[in-house]
Amino acid sequence: MDTTHSAEPGHQDRLGTLAVGAIGVVFGDIGTSPLYSLKESFIGHHPLAVDRAHIFGVLSLVFWTMMLVVTVKYVFIILRADNKGEGGSLALLALISRKLGETRWTPWIAALGVSATALFYGDAIITPAVSVLSAVEGLATVHSSLSELVLPISIVILIGLFAIQSHGTARVGRLFGPVMVFYFLVIAVLGAFGIAKNPEILWALNPWYALNFFLLDPMLAFLALGSVVLAVTGAEALYADMGHFGRKAIMVSWLYIAFPCLMLNYLGQSALLLSHPAAVENPFFLLAPDWARLPLVILATMATVIASQAVISGAFSVTQQAVQLGFLPRLRILHTSAKAAGQIYVPLANWLLLVMVILLVLGFRSSSNLAAAYGIAVTGTMFITACMLGVLTFAVWKWPPVVAGLVTGGFLLIDGLYFASNVTKIPDGGWFPLLVAAIAFTLLTTWATGRKLVRARLHEGAMPIEIFIQSAGQSVQRVGGTAVFLASTDDIPPALLHNLKHNKVLHDRVVILTVAIEQVPHVAPEARNQVTQLGAGFYRVVLHYGFMDEVDIPAALRGLGAAAGEPFKPMETSYFLARQTLIASSRPGMAIWREKLFAWMVRNAESAMEFFKLPTNRVVELGSQVEI
Repeated sequence: MDTTHSAEPGHQDRLGTLAVGAIGVVFGDIGTSPLYSLKESFIGHHPLAVDRAHIFGVLSLVFWTMMLVVTVKYVFIILRADNKGEGGSLALLALISRKLGETRWTPWIAALGVSATALFYGDAIITPAVSVLSAVEGLATVHSSLSELVLPISIVILIGLFAIQSHGTARVGRLFGPVMVFYFLVIAVLGAFGIAKNPEILWALNPWYALNFFLLDPMLAFLALGSVVLAVTGAEALYADMGHFGRKAIMVSWLYIAFPCLMLNYLGQSALLLSHPAAVENPFFLLAPDWARLPLVILATMATVIASQAVISGAFSVTQQAVQLGFLPRLRILHTSAKAAGQIYVPLANWLLLVMVILLVLGFRSSSNLAAAYGIAVTGTMFITACMLGVLTFAVWKWPPVVAGLVTGGFLLIDGLYFASNVTKIPDGGWFPLLVAAIAFTLLTTWATGRKLVRARLHEGAMPIEIFIQSAGQSVQRVGGTAVFLASTDDIPPALLHNLKHNKVLHDRVVILTVAIEQVPHVAPEARNQVTQLGAGFYRVVLHYGFMDEVDIPAALRGLGAAAGEPFKPMETSYFLARQTLIASSRPGMAIWREKLFAWMVRNAESAMEFFKLPTNRVVELGSQVEI
């Protein structure tokens, strides 16, 4: 009894720390939505009259959208779909694939997961641009002459944000939680003062006002959904960041801090609009008294930088997962923290994001223009998640069909309506995230398909290991040391055949090594190594890693000890890699342009030597040509 009691405070302290951390990372995006979402509902691409019926209708839609989509769908249901503690579209795809195995639905499920990932990249470009712009635009409420500084200040902030990524965010990250908690408290207090001046706004929480909005003007209400959904941008981050903070901490943060504070602010903004319809130009900042607006601009800018940091870190994490799961070529991935494995930096992704974000800011020039582009990426991801939720409830969790059908159908209807509303914004900017998603989808699927084609072509002319050992193992001259040959299949690696053909020798110990990425985030070190003795000095080694693990082949081999004959000595071990030159051909496989794209991606991938952390002075590369 005493032990349990004494352990409880420590557990509570840890949960509290995680909850504050989650406020800083997970809720940055959705926390900055009040800067623009309510405003866009009234003065966006489909303006609404700023009167009681429309204010109550929009606010009721905002509340029930947050309740149904974020609280019920994500917090209470989707967060339960964890892949060994990790969340996100690719983690969910891996979870479903692992549970179901190969079925006729597998390609379609994979397409859904890849589509959600592709849309995320569009979201990752738009979020920093729209968030920072919307905060800095608050300067216009301080003094009209400051509006000219909005673009240059926004660009300087964004460049600075991406420039610090290579140094890691561990130190700055400690401030994220407290700053965001303070931000949430400030917007809640501002909202409470607004409500106090016009308390009748509380009636808008009644769902009747949302329904009445549709009865009053069905088409305008449908179009307004495209702006209302901006209130829940960042909801998918609850699921994607689950591995960092855990389901319970995210639930506590949402239910006790983020959700109440957000709703108080939306209620306050709406109360202000009831009394002063002209405040619709920027109700978030005009809710504050004159003296507090400049400090609020500074605080909101800090919050949007934090929101942007979270989505940039998310882009790095998703890119790492895509590389490990075979949807992207090997990329340079740097670890910026010795303590936190999740603190990574992907230079290519960072600078591509920066270029696209700056182009967006210069092209769209205001948060209102960008808002049209924002919604379709968010609603597209949510709709795809609802589809994958259907697969989960029916096939993986095996809920009663009636319950699974009602839950899935309900969310497909809600998310489908929001997505359909945002489709109307495609000409006004919605085309941008769709273009980014289309390019990302093409790259992801081209790499995955190309790898399968290459493996199939190599298998066609390959020799089984058993036959090779019988014919060459005893007759070929042996030299001292260990040779490690990397192989992607169970056949003899091409590098081994080329080495034998040109050098006409084999090492005393020959290790045929495969790195297998499993459909789980992490593989325990004790379950990593699989060694098979093949005879004649040959060993088959398979190293198992999770899709979020760092691959380090020399370290893994040192951990084998004498399991593969004797301990591995670094200065007596050579690593042989095959470098294939791909030739696009008319053979069945992919379209010629995709084969050329795949060949270009192979040429520009990071070398296996650097990716697998092989010692540069112990690597031999042997080239060959492969027709695909």
